[in-house]
Amino acid sequence: MNNSCPSLRHFLALLAILAGTVLFNGCVYRSQILYDSPPPSKDPLDFFDGEERIPILAWWSVVAEEATLERYQELKDCGFNLSFGYIDTWDRAMKALDYAEAVGIKIIFMGNDLEKNPTETARKVKYRPGLAGYFLRDEPHSNMFPELGEYARKILEGDPNHLLYLNLLPIGATDSFMPYRDYIRNFVKAVPVQLLSFDHYPIVIDYIRPTWYENLEIFAEEAKRANKPFWAFALATNHGPYPVPTIAMLKLQMYSNLAYGAQGVQYFTYWNRGEDTHPITNNRKLSPVWDRLREVNHELQARAYAFVGSEVVWVRHLGKDIPQGTKRLEQLPKIVKRLETGDKGAVVSLLEKRQRQYLVVVNRSFTEQLNLTIDFQPDSKVDRIRKDGTKLSAHKYFNTYWMEPGSCEIFAWDKTD
Repeated sequence: MNNSCPSLRHFLALLAILAGTVLFNGCVYRSQILYDSPPPSKDPLDFFDGEERIPILAWWSVVAEEATLERYQELKDCGFNLSFGYIDTWDRAMKALDYAEAVGIKIIFMGNDLEKNPTETARKVKYRPGLAGYFLRDEPHSNMFPELGEYARKILEGDPNHLLYLNLLPIGATDSFMPYRDYIRNFVKAVPVQLLSFDHYPIVIDYIRPTWYENLEIFAEEAKRANKPFWAFALATNHGPYPVPTIAMLKLQMYSNLAYGAQGVQYFTYWNRGEDTHPITNNRKLSPVWDRLREVNHELQARAYAFVGSEVVWVRHLGKDIPQGTKRLEQLPKIVKRLETGDKGAVVSLLEKRQRQYLVVVNRSFTEQLNLTIDFQPDSKVDRIRKDGTKLSAHKYFNTYWMEPGSCEIFAWDKTD
């Protein structure tokens, strides 16, 4: 834990920025000397220099007129490590990249300069340490794919070493004549992105959309077919029929995404878009939702080692009824003697990374407790991964876990056990 006061932390971060800046016409600019030569070649998806951290993106993040070191530190304190938002001028965009770098966040870049001159703009910003990648557009229909492919290739001509970012439409929102799998496959063929992302906001009023888990099933399968990782969303703002998100709603969405193999998670949106119940309100203050995001983000990151780099072996469902397009759990891993949830619904996923396996169980309700009963083979070595990321032998626990709404239990063992 960093016990230094915020003002001291900001002062030191500002010194780090100023150490590589020059003054010009009364404004602070980064010295271009820092960016004359490229850093060592790296994976465009390795944002954290090999650290096992979940990319957590704030969609519509710090707005241009509020782009300060304090605001980016606030974003970092909420548990975000990636930022995306429209910055209207070049000078503001450069300052935002500097502030993000200073606090340890990376930015997905967008703006008029990129749209007008994609290759040249990418060449100008590609060596900035605060850069994560470039935004293409949001929720394209299939008739936009050829143009997007051309746009993406122009950016890659200027910078082949950073992320190209775009969200695809959810199931049911694409062209009516085109099956959803074809929509994804046609996009993969046309647009050279390094990962796939989609948005689907499942919680409406007091129920879960019936197509949500089917969407996760299809998207995860198609991402695997394309040999690309995928990212998915949780809704952080209320609008229309969407409620103010509770912690249970946020956890249900995020843990379901991760159980299906998502390698990055995102929130729509961080900054206010007209409601006072957004994480950042109309008057630029924090709302209770900000604290909820912070709690969820820190819990996810504490357990990141179970998800980052893991491959999905299978995903199944339990309960009296299971969501459309999903499969019921009928066979347990050999190390598990019993796994029961009664009539209540759960997502059950088996993940694997190197010689380690992770059993992930998510309470599929955002309103009701789930009683999970699970027994392991007597001589097995199984860890329970707790909310803070620490591990303790599962055999030390009673075999019934009272799972809060939307919560997740994770158990881990070596494949040789």
